[in-house]
Amino acid sequence: MKFPVVLSCAALSLAGAILATGPARADTSTGVASYYWQGRSTASGERFNPGGMTAAHRTLPFGTKVRVTNLRNGRTVVVRINDRGPFIRGRIIDVSRGAASELGFIGNGVTKVQLAVID
Repeated sequence: MKFPVVLSCAALSLAGAILATGPARADTSTGVASYYWQGRSTASGERFNPGGMTAAHRTLPFGTKVRVTNLRNGRTVVVRINDRGPFIRGRIIDVSRGAASELGFIGNGVTKVQLAVID
């Protein structure tokens, strides 16, 4: 009779491990951001607006709002995820040109940022 109890405990432990490491997202992260400006359709199907406050992220669901803080100058914007990317190693988000302008890194092309998912 001990076997079903052990199996149940093992199953619960495995379920907890899957939930902890599965598709759940981190609420904050730090890394390099870049921007893009070329007009095209986005992965979500909407037309890209270079002046909008939108961004591309590899895993966050479309529609997720993210506070992006430029760690070099303290400027912050809120963007909505509507595309996939960036596809360059070491970068964690691609923001629209409008968001990059507000963040103050158009001249550099890239900057170090902190992301925070807004509920």
